[in-house]
Amino acid sequence: MLGILTFVYTMNFVDRQILSVLQEPIRAEFNLSDTQLGLLQGITFALFYVTVGIPIARWADVGNRRNIVALAVGTWSLMTSLTGFVQNYLQLLLVRIGVGVGESGGSPPSHSMISDLFQPSERARALAIYSMGITFGIFLAYVFGGWVSDNFGWRTVFIVLGVPGVIIAFVVRFTFIEPKRGAYDGGATANKPPPVMDVVHYLASRKSFLHLSMGSALHAFTGYGIGAFLISFYVRSYHIPHDNLSQITLPIGIIIGVAGVIGNYAGGYLADRLGERDKRWHLWVPAASTLIAIPFAFAAFAVNNLNLSLALYALPLMLGTMYLGPVIASAHGIVSPPMRALTSAILFFILNLIGLGLGPTLLGLTSDLLKPVFGMESLRYAMMIAFTGYAWSAVHYFMAARYYRQDLERVSNTLSHADRKASLVYRLLQPRRRPKA
Repeated sequence: MLGILTFVYTMNFVDRQILSVLQEPIRAEFNLSDTQLGLLQGITFALFYVTVGIPIARWADVGNRRNIVALAVGTWSLMTSLTGFVQNYLQLLLVRIGVGVGESGGSPPSHSMISDLFQPSERARALAIYSMGITFGIFLAYVFGGWVSDNFGWRTVFIVLGVPGVIIAFVVRFTFIEPKRGAYDGGATANKPPPVMDVVHYLASRKSFLHLSMGSALHAFTGYGIGAFLISFYVRSYHIPHDNLSQITLPIGIIIGVAGVIGNYAGGYLADRLGERDKRWHLWVPAASTLIAIPFAFAAFAVNNLNLSLALYALPLMLGTMYLGPVIASAHGIVSPPMRALTSAILFFILNLIGLGLGPTLLGLTSDLLKPVFGMESLRYAMMIAFTGYAWSAVHYFMAARYYRQDLERVSNTLSHADRKASLVYRLLQPRRRPKA
């Protein structure tokens, strides 16, 4: 099941990332600014993605998670195919919103099922493997998207990419078996999941969650911003023609594929192994890897040699992918099983609203503001500025680790207030049995 869910997440990111691969010919056809491109991949997409994600996560906590994933992948795949038929910027914006709505139903139920399939000591690795779908998806988008665009045009890429997702939706719906909730947590599942606001208040009272969610959001702010404009940067700064995108998408795709897989797995592996001695390593690993990445990232965008730039970027790319598995496992570690899907949704609400919503949007706006001074090189300096988000992110990871141990102890010793309240409400709602005469 983990393999299929990872493949679903791969298609999620193929359909999400393909726009950044093809945005230069799209920009030329519709005469768009960097700010408009940023809005397509940023705040407009993210607002619908995160808003719909909360009720879907609530549905996942009480309903059939398999069916939700199947419906989600079918929806975003259909919207991806429709992108190939748009005739103006407004239509493009609307179908991207549709993709965002569909993709919002993918991760929360998947995270919840994975946490029920693996023991606590294995979850960071399992979630890291699932998170490799990001890397696999970006790799396929770069390699496949660039080649098909060169030979058949950007519209064909979108139309073709939607087909596999529809097939996967049927595979998930008719082959998956819903895992038992809380199977590796002593079967500790409440009869009824706690109300949404109780979960929100519970998480808001856990300082480790507040810091790890802000750390991952700032991490994603840089990652999504850079990812949205990476191809555009190389096309503009190294004068690569629009009809030969594979010249740059192929090497970048290979680098992302290799470095991303290593980084994702290494992050989960190190967090689990080191976490056997101290669970705070689930947060120290993302903090350390993020800080180490910063100087190499600056160097990659500062040099003027294409091959050297790509070589330098491989290391921060690998280090920058080490955070997600450990962060999700950390969040799940401080909540009870009935709260996991909603916890993932709240975590991703914060991560995507700040990271996906503001990252591409503000980077595109910064590039436009710098254009009068730096011309076509404005994107280079905007991307270097974006990497300052990594330093801020690391501070929050370290702060989360400071409070993580006490939050773990609180959830392991007693049920949360939200869980107790939910159980009490459930009991009160049950019909009373009259004593036999």
